Order: sequence, then structure tokens, then C-alpha cells
Amino acid sequence: MKKALLILTSLTLLASAAQARTWDDIKKSGTIKIATEGAFPPFNILKGKELTGFEVELANALAKQMGLKVQWVTQPFDNLLIGLNQDRYDFVIASHGITPERQKAVDFSNPHYCTGGAIVTKPGGPMTAAALKGKKVAVQVGTTYLENVRKVPGVGDVKTFPKDTDAQAALMAGRTDAWVGDKFTGLDLVKAQKGKVVQGDLLFKERIAMAVKKGNASLLKELNSQLAKAMSNGTYAKISTGYFGQDIRCK
Repeated sequence: MKKALLILTSLTLLASAAQARTWDDIKKSGTIKIATEGAFPPFNILKGKELTGFEVELANALAKQMGLKVQWVTQPFDNLLIGLNQDRYDFVIASHGITPERQKAVDFSNPHYCTGGAIVTKPGGPMTAAALKGKKVAVQVGTTYLENVRKVPGVGDVKTFPKDTDAQAALMAGRTDAWVGDKFTGLDLVKAQKGKVVQGDLLFKERIAMAVKKGNASLLKELNSQLAKAMSNGTYAKISTGYFGQDIRCK
């Protein structure tokens, strides 16, 4: 799902000299430190002081399977992978789409869901890539959505916002003609706005995964094992159905 493209080559330069905690280190400590954005409903969102969402519940379930307590950290999306390479937390779950650029900087788990970048607009607005010609489009900075919107031939003014919710608000206020973001987030917005917006075509598809510091093979293996277990024992399906009414794992 999500997201994007910082100048990711800089991430390896920002990595600390310290080694990331291995799975054995984490298991001995009894606590795993997980980072997310907390501003990307319904995947990860702070409601008051409560951090919730599909990815938060899924990560909590994986930690429970591992017999660990969880310490959550919230960071602006653009900072998440930088902080990971500085060993500020053990892994990130924040709707990062797997891209070649990101794979140079971090290691990704197996995907925990598949999605795509969808156009959302008010009724009568642009519903296709071709219809975005000359239009104002809202999108979150640092995301794969931004990269792909900029590839649309003839697209008009692409306005960037620090948070996805800010980009959505620009559409609702009439400051842009469309917003492009995660298709499930789009469906959530359509449902919440009760006919005030509609979802159009997908601009692209992507696989979303958790990220660990590059080379942290033991933690990556454990996350993949626990994700597979959650997908086979019904835990994943229960959480996914609760949020989306369907199982959103990659088919």
C-alpha cells in the first residue's frame, strides 16, 4: 500500500553503526518496538491516545504469537525508514509498498496485503487516468501515489500534503479535483462521506509489507513465520474482515 519515494539512497548513509536487534535479542528482552505513522486510516490511526487500525491489530497479534509485549512508536511517514536504519525500533508496519528503490535501503517481509492507488473524486469528477488531464490532484508527499500521479500524461497541478488525511480534506473542501491514495482507504472515505465522493479507477497495483533494517535476517524470518501462522490459523482473516468485510491478503 502505501508508499513512497524518499531519496532512499540516503537511508543507507544515515544508518547507525550499531547493529539492529536480532530476533534472539528481542526475544530475550520480552518487548518488540514497532513503528507506524498513526495517520493512515483504517490501517494505522491515532484516535486520541489510542493507536488502532488494521496494521496495528495485525502487528499486536503477531507479537502475541511471539510471546512479546509491544512498544509502539509513531513517526511522520517520511521519517519511518530513516528511523529504522538508525535502530530506533525493530520493524515498521505502515503500508509501505514494495519498490526497487526501497529494497535498496531496507528488507521487506512477505506482503501483509495487496492494494492499489485509487482515484477518489466528487460525483462528476475525474474517474480515470485520462480524465486527470489538467486537473488538480491531492496526494500525500513521499508516497508511491505521488510518484504514479506524476506519471499520468497531462495531469494538472499535483498538490502534496504531509498527511493523507490532509490530502483528503483538500478534496472535500473543493481545493482539488481528485485525491489519489490507497483503494481501501478510499473506500473508507466513500463510506464515511455518504455519497459526497466516489471512487474511480486504480492507477496502479502494489504489494504492502513490513520493513526491517537491511541484513536483519533473523527478525525477517520470524516475522514471515508469524505472518504465515496468522494467515493459516484464522487470525488474519478475522482482523481483515473486521475492517474491510473481506480478506485483503495477496491472492
